[in-house]
Amino acid sequence: MESPRILIQLDSDQHPSVFDAVVAIDSQVDQLLQYGEVEATNARQLVHGAMFTRAPSQLKNTAIFVGGSSVSVGEAIGEEIKQAFFGPVRVSVMLDGNGANTTAAAAVLCAARHIPLEQVNALVLGGTGPVGQRVARLLLGQGAHVALASRDTARASDVCDRITQKMGKHNRGKLTPHGLADLEAMQSVIADKNVVFSCGAAGVTLLPANLLESASKLRVAIDLNAVPPAGIEGVSATDKAHARGQRVDYGAIGVGGLKMKIHREAIHTLFTRNDLVLDAEEIFEIGRNLESASSV
Repeated sequence: MESPRILIQLDSDQHPSVFDAVVAIDSQVDQLLQYGEVEATNARQLVHGAMFTRAPSQLKNTAIFVGGSSVSVGEAIGEEIKQAFFGPVRVSVMLDGNGANTTAAAAVLCAARHIPLEQVNALVLGGTGPVGQRVARLLLGQGAHVALASRDTARASDVCDRITQKMGKHNRGKLTPHGLADLEAMQSVIADKNVVFSCGAAGVTLLPANLLESASKLRVAIDLNAVPPAGIEGVSATDKAHARGQRVDYGAIGVGGLKMKIHREAIHTLFTRNDLVLDAEEIFEIGRNLESASSV
């Protein structure tokens, strides 16, 4: 007899995310156990409760979801969880602090609907934030070239160094940092790009309409900011492959449908075995399989 599917939601915020809880229930978990104010220092005790309560053959029916508004704390919790496991005594884990992994995966897959990713020459605005970093990582992993932009040149360089270190030095020439402190600098960088992602803070316009329209090689513009004003001026939050001349535009809500599908499918996938760690790259592959299945 199969044990009930239990999802343990570890959240760094005081109150565990209602959004993540609803998605878990919609993904048909049997029981959802929620814990707030989780940090790396108190995560291991909670993980032990998941590891030692069921026979190894039933551990695939227990899984952990790590969320919360702080992506960096979520990453630290994830590392602590992995350190707690040994041998076959482990459960599957999904990392999606602030929705960064599922959002980045969905955004990159939206671009892939229009341009093969190995042909993408992208500008990632707000590239030093959690979503921007993951968009850059996923693009690099598919062979794209990426200009990672920030208002702070030193911070952009630091993030590029860390991404290159994580993904291998062979990617160094494909990832370049840019400090876009003024519009003239941005106009120069965007001139030869065919895709632009806006991943900055909510309510901040990063790309004004006149620069968007002057970028004649752009074929896809994706704005992940759902709070007015738009991150890319002229792109609506509800745009979903909205054609404007030779360019198609996506807004945050337009990307959101795919993000939700990926999130639910990733929860389903957690319960297929007991040794999965679903980070950005693994969640991207889940999304790509969904896209492939929908095109058949």
